[in-house]
Amino acid sequence: MAKVELKQPIVDEIAALLKDAEALVAVDYRGLTVEEDTQLRKTLREAGVTYKVYKNTLIKRAVEGTEWEKIADVLEGPTAIAVSSEDATAPARILFEAGKKMPKLELKAGIVAGEYYDQDMIKVIATIPSKEVLLGRLLGSIQAPIANFARVIKQIAEKDETAA
Repeated sequence: MAKVELKQPIVDEIAALLKDAEALVAVDYRGLTVEEDTQLRKTLREAGVTYKVYKNTLIKRAVEGTEWEKIADVLEGPTAIAVSSEDATAPARILFEAGKKMPKLELKAGIVAGEYYDQDMIKVIATIPSKEVLLGRLLGSIQAPIANFARVIKQIAEKDETAA
């Protein structure tokens, strides 16, 4: 069997991983200890993010001609990719937070919702809260005036009862 035929299943695996993905972040993991890497993988897995190490040439082949193609520009040296199909900011957010505790973990770049972001901009993306947090804040801001109104009405009703 030719080398290309042996590598095609891996290229297909990467392409399938990216098919329904919302975000992809490439990182340089060089220098992480086994313990740090294990903890990072666990945190990412719990958030529904797939984290894998592939050869750069195979990633480049898998993204060729797709919306993910721009990531090929940063595929040099040891590279791992974190992919999420649920929360577009999760890979960047988790890797950025992990990078604070693991200084050797370096964000390279990412693609979120079809837009390419370089190393600095992916750090900005990392500061965006998850969809659930944003929805919670929205509901809280919608609910707050109603709750305040209900309290005021209740206080007026209690005041009227004590006055009568």
